[in-house]
Amino acid sequence: MPTTKPENMNPSDQKQSPPPQFFHQAFTSLQTHFSDFCNNLRTNLHSKPQLFAKIPTENQNVSTSVKTKSMSTEAIDERLAGVPVYALSNGSQEFVLVSGSSGKNLGLFCFNESDAASLLQQMKKMDSSMSSDSQVVAVALSKIFQLKVEGVALRLIPEASQIKNALKERKRAGLQDESFPGIPVFQSKSLILRSQNKRYRPVFFRKEDLEKSLLRASHDQNQLNPALREGDIQVAVLEEIVQGMKDSSSAIWDDVVFIPPGFDVSTDPSRQ
Repeated sequence: MPTTKPENMNPSDQKQSPPPQFFHQAFTSLQTHFSDFCNNLRTNLHSKPQLFAKIPTENQNVSTSVKTKSMSTEAIDERLAGVPVYALSNGSQEFVLVSGSSGKNLGLFCFNESDAASLLQQMKKMDSSMSSDSQVVAVALSKIFQLKVEGVALRLIPEASQIKNALKERKRAGLQDESFPGIPVFQSKSLILRSQNKRYRPVFFRKEDLEKSLLRASHDQNQLNPALREGDIQVAVLEEIVQGMKDSSSAIWDDVVFIPPGFDVSTDPSRQ
């Protein structure tokens, strides 16, 4: 799923799709999983956490065993369901589509709520007939990857600040990219999660959230801040990760958990 910016969009050809029941399902899914995620993080901050971060020592092998089976659609949806994206809906709780410069209908989904709000204001200025009941709504990211509507191209819009962060990290790695090919996500080989004797890699949509997690982990474990290690933060493309999860020939992403923007992971050194 490629990304785009909201320039050159024409809201005069608005259409409403998908149907309202999809909207309700998507919103309910986000509420349920986001609530579960928040409750899990709160648990981590107190006693007996179910999920915690650990900084591996130099001789620890953090790689996971290679599997031959791809992840199920349900398992992938579960990983993505707690991550919100923001879209525009009308008074009937239907998604508002706009026409791009090519004339194709676009469904725009922003990772930053403020970006979606700005887009809504821009569209209202361009088209006075746009419903006054139109608003920004949160939808589970998993539903966007499921959604297929004939004649509609879905576009995920990344945060501009995270594109800059991604390009900066790639530059540090020796890559001179002028643009980023998708939604940037950030991870560190110095940060892993353990839950029920399983190991997971947290992947963040904001570099700042990863840095906070690294700082917390280093503080809790009385270790030097791992974020200061050269090359410790890696950048990946969300769409490539999801495709890798679906691809039976690649199991390098099946231990990934996605951390919603604005969250960092808590730690529990007593259970290391």
